[in-house]
Amino acid sequence: MRALKDDRKNKVMQKFFKTSKGSYGEGDVFLGLTVPQTRTIAKKYWDMSFTDIKKLLHSKYHDERLCALLMLIERFEKGSKGVRKTVYDFYITQAQYVNNWDLVDLSADKIVGVYLLDRKKAILSTFAKSDNLWERRISIVATHAFIRENQFQDTLRIAKILLHDEHDLIHKAVGWMLREVGKRDVKVMEKFLVQSYATMPRTMLRYAIEKLPEKRRKAYLKGVV
Repeated sequence: MRALKDDRKNKVMQKFFKTSKGSYGEGDVFLGLTVPQTRTIAKKYWDMSFTDIKKLLHSKYHDERLCALLMLIERFEKGSKGVRKTVYDFYITQAQYVNNWDLVDLSADKIVGVYLLDRKKAILSTFAKSDNLWERRISIVATHAFIRENQFQDTLRIAKILLHDEHDLIHKAVGWMLREVGKRDVKVMEKFLVQSYATMPRTMLRYAIEKLPEKRRKAYLKGVV
């Protein structure tokens, strides 16, 4: 990965992921690899030891943390029940290193969500109430796996916990998941929105109603639903 370093792309990525002081990605650094390059490496070395994957996940380089997560997804999807539990447990204990929105969004549903489909989901409530921004985002994005199975209750439960979160990245994630619910059952989504839209952050609302007919969207935005 270091041999593929691209300083030009690195500068672009630092702006895109808001790495300046005071921003959500403050201090994050990049090698400048493309996602396809990183996926190719992850597919080649996915079965290396958890010790080495942990080193990658703890790397200061965003690209290397991404590679570690892609390896974990590969291991999880190919693994037995025992392997899946090991990957899930590892992910939960290392969640603080899944520390940017793209890292959360590519991995939370594929590992945490899929693992919890037929299991108790208390960890999601714990994460939703965490002081760590990324754990909170994991809690809602993980529910995308449930939505794909037409299970909406936990998405709405976590959305309610996060309804008044102060961070824009949580507003976007909750709105996104509500929109995904709406794609499968618009009545379920709107029932939640009718009860909550007046007090939810504007960004969250805009994300949630994005696929509704224009007249219905305007009604929500004007507060006349």
